[in-house]
This record gives sequence, C-alpha cells and structure tokens, in this order.
Amino acid sequence: MVLTKKQFNAVVVVEGKDDTTRLKQFFPGIETIETNGSDVPEPVLIELAELAKKRPIIILTDPDLNGERIRRLVTAAVPDAKQAFITRKEGEPHKRGNSLGVEHASRAALIKALSELHEAQALPSDLTIGDYQRLGLSSGQGARKLREQVGIKLRIGYGNAKQFYKRLQTFGVTLNDLEQAVQEVKHE
Repeated sequence: MVLTKKQFNAVVVVEGKDDTTRLKQFFPGIETIETNGSDVPEPVLIELAELAKKRPIIILTDPDLNGERIRRLVTAAVPDAKQAFITRKEGEPHKRGNSLGVEHASRAALIKALSELHEAQALPSDLTIGDYQRLGLSSGQGARKLREQVGIKLRIGYGNAKQFYKRLQTFGVTLNDLEQAVQEVKHE
C-alpha cells in the first residue's frame, strides 16, 4: 500500500514529530498535524475544526493515557473525525527507556490502523449496560484483561469500564459483534 496525496486526502492527527516521521517513512504523501503533547492547544483544535470542513480527519494517537486524552479533545472539536488505533503491543519500543507510541509501530500495523477506521455511528448500538455487565466487561476478576483483549480484537483500543462501554456505543458495536468478540477471546 502506497499512500499519496491523491489516494489519501485525510489529515492524520498525531502526538509529535516522531509519529509524523514514522508515518512519512512508510507513506511519503501523508499529511499530519501534531498536537505536541496531550495538552492540545486551542489554536490547534480550531485549526482542526476548520480543516475538517474541507478534508477528512483521522486521529492516530499512542495507546496510552495521553493518547486517549488527545483523542477525547480532538473528537470534541471534530466529532466526525475517524479513529485509527494501534495496540499496545504494536506500539512497544524496540529499545529500553523509550515510551510506547505510534513512532514504534511497524508498517503493517500502521496500514492496518489506517485501513480499519472507526467513526461515530448515527445509529445507536443495541448494546445495553446489562449486556455489557453480563459479558464480564464492567467489573470482576479478569474484566480489565478481557476489555483489553476485546479492544484488540475489535481494533477500538482500551478503556476503563466506563470509557470502553461508551466507545462501544459510539462506534455502534452491536451486541452480536461484542458477544462474538468475547467468545473468540475466551477461546484463544
């Protein structure tokens, strides 16, 4: 897969210059906007909101707390932004002492993330909080690990119990899709 400006009209929101460097290493035509950390400046949010009127926005942040914070802030400014996720394993550094991040992801992981985009769904999910609890995702022994594994399976990232449920709702994950993912994870 080769991304050029003509093939890839979206602008990708990333945390910093190392993420941009990594993406350009594999996709020379890609355009990014860097937040330069988790405290996204208001002018950047305004720029993204204006840019979203003309071009698609994709959010690709590190699979950690700061990445999630950036994702929430940018999504608030650009509600129809598409979401791309890498897993924690895909973002692991190759050298000790480096932090987890997009800058460590392989070409294959980045292609997968940019190919399997998620967006807020107009139609709500049929998933209820009762279903979510019944499937063991909200609390209890192993709930955190199960959410992490299901997040990888569905490529929607990880979240605490409340955030993960909200993410499932936002992306319109159906009860059937969630039950299937939970079953697959439990049988792996």
